[in-house]
Amino acid sequence: MLSWICGNGRKTLKSEGLGPGCGACRRRQERVGTYTSRLYEDLVCFRDIRPGAPHHYLVVPVEHMGNCKTLKKEHIPKMVEVGKTVLQRNNFSDLNDVRMGFHWPPFCSISHLHLHVLAPASQLGFLSRLIYRINSYWFITAEQLIERLQTENAAS
Repeated sequence: MLSWICGNGRKTLKSEGLGPGCGACRRRQERVGTYTSRLYEDLVCFRDIRPGAPHHYLVVPVEHMGNCKTLKKEHIPKMVEVGKTVLQRNNFSDLNDVRMGFHWPPFCSISHLHLHVLAPASQLGFLSRLIYRINSYWFITAEQLIERLQTENAAS
């Protein structure tokens, strides 16, 4: 069941689950009430402070998670669903022109898991095309990560 809390909804996040010394956890706590979306109790979504596209959102778990290597494949579809819903709520409907993915360690600017949701992907600027480049050493799409996790699980 999806619930929607928009930007001025005043829902309080508990301070438990904050990563020790994690700037993203502190910023997430400071941004309570400014979220673009709160579809699930364990995920929040807000605009990136340095957007790489006209629509650039971050889907962030409430509980501290280090990076995408700590994810399990069942986490990813829920994060993607939040990203798609936020785009649709913000009047972006061409879901074929979207890039969703994670920075791959050690190329993470912050040590708190976050899914980048960028749209339209066709309008990424030069630097954004580099930073969020598909098939690079530093960025992995949500689909690629699911495939990688399935391959790793099959091998173990």
